[in-house]
Amino acid sequence: MAAQFGRRLRRGATTTAVAALAVAALSASQAPAIVPGGGENGKQASGSSAPDESPDSASGDSSYHTDLPPLNTPDKPGTSIDLPDLEGAAEAGIPATVLSAYKQAEQRLGVTNPGCNLPWQLLAAIGKVESGQARGGRVDDNGTTFTPILGPVLNGVGFANISDTDNGAYDGDKTHDRAVGPMQFIPSTWATWGQDANGDGRKDPNNIFDAALAAGRYLCANDRDLSLKSNLDQAILSYNRSREYLATVLSWLEYYKRGSHEVPDGTGVLPEGPGPLNPGGPSNSPSPGPTTSPSPDESPTTNPPKPPKPPATKPPTTPPTKPPTTPPTTPPTPAPVVERLEDAGTGKLSATAGTEFAGRVTVRGEDGKGKAVGKVAVRFTIVGDTDATFAGGSKNATGVSGATGVAKAPALRAGEKTGDFTVRADVVGRTVPPVDFTATVTERQADAVARTSDKEMTAAPGGEFADSIQLKATNNGVIAPGVAVKATMIKSADDASAADKGPYFKDAAGKPLRALTDLKTDAQGLLVLPKIFADDATGTFLLRVETAGGAKVTIELKVTAPEA
Repeated sequence: MAAQFGRRLRRGATTTAVAALAVAALSASQAPAIVPGGGENGKQASGSSAPDESPDSASGDSSYHTDLPPLNTPDKPGTSIDLPDLEGAAEAGIPATVLSAYKQAEQRLGVTNPGCNLPWQLLAAIGKVESGQARGGRVDDNGTTFTPILGPVLNGVGFANISDTDNGAYDGDKTHDRAVGPMQFIPSTWATWGQDANGDGRKDPNNIFDAALAAGRYLCANDRDLSLKSNLDQAILSYNRSREYLATVLSWLEYYKRGSHEVPDGTGVLPEGPGPLNPGGPSNSPSPGPTTSPSPDESPTTNPPKPPKPPATKPPTTPPTKPPTTPPTTPPTPAPVVERLEDAGTGKLSATAGTEFAGRVTVRGEDGKGKAVGKVAVRFTIVGDTDATFAGGSKNATGVSGATGVAKAPALRAGEKTGDFTVRADVVGRTVPPVDFTATVTERQADAVARTSDKEMTAAPGGEFADSIQLKATNNGVIAPGVAVKATMIKSADDASAADKGPYFKDAAGKPLRALTDLKTDAQGLLVLPKIFADDATGTFLLRVETAGGAKVTIELKVTAPEA
């Protein structure tokens, strides 16, 4: 028979029988062994013993849901407790956007911190215990909870005493802190570990993508390898310093490792135990007896009289009516599954160096019949030799498609490297062919350039020009910083090729140089040319300065012999 084991626990009130059942379940499922009330080395430990490495925790020892995964009870004595077949099991369902966030965090940490070996199922286990998977997946298209998820006030009454650290910015409390968001970070911890995983320019603890990546980085701290049991235990205990918490998270970790499936957002199973979703929660304590006091006219007796027994009743002689038959219900239509991504009107991607691209990469998720699929997490990645980034400075970003199946990448900003690169869009958690978009960065331009002085440039043969030439470049009347400039001593106004005599610049070895190309205006759009020298030729010579964008100015250089 298969009776569900779902007893609810309260912090500090875990019974020996429940703890023993949890141990049996974990032992049967090959999870790391947990000894009730004991540490890793078997020494006695209290229900809130802390890991050795830190006195703090991510969630401030706040409340958490203590529901355990459903287990099968043995059919006969001696039969081991085993986890059920999870195919279609309600508790194994994880809301689509929440599941995408966990898998994205695993993938990103697999690149940035491969030695941590973080499984996404650990994030799912903590997310289940902390917030019931963001209240059963009640998140918007970007992964942000519709309303903030707040833990109890950490004022020392039943929980830790943590004075306000964020001026109420995240938790709305300017006196004490409260754990915030689907992964229940206290504000001071979020200030250190918060992430912008969805590329919207914000580190939001109420966003499941941001919170999941932050939790992953927190668990991987101190060079932990989570494939080692000791490191795994330390990581979980650093999140919440409670042995009951450790046992509960480990049980969900093993449960999700056995199998899970995606369910639509908002349809996840809500926990019944205490936690930020349900602070009161059902209690294991017996309910109090009647509170009605005896009336003044009644004198209490030592043995109150027993109430009379109700008269015996005969069973009805009318034969039972046949229960009405319920017509078969139509099976629910399966949710559409994304099979491909298509360009949804991205357009040309081009920008001048240092500016923002006018267009944004836009894709549409479709099923096998070409119909739009919403709630699809799409990862956008910048590929190639470029310093371009998404808003916030990241090379990666995640967007979630809306009801029309459309997902947009964050704004794209060009760096200083010119040329082409690729923006790739693919689906998180599914093998779907990616879509590549070519983006082009062009050099900065100026449509006007001029000298900042009109002083005549003169020198004697074999001498040098006493004054320097300063230029200012603008574009549409605005200063043009970082614009490429070339300066050439030309043969004549009609022949712009480099002259072979007359004034010249010098190269690093001191040799004459009559054309310079590696020049750029500064942040104020200004450029000072190197010192200019004269050879023995006399006369009026021309220096032409030209900017990227086609702006030109021609400057006269006069070489005259001194008067006798």
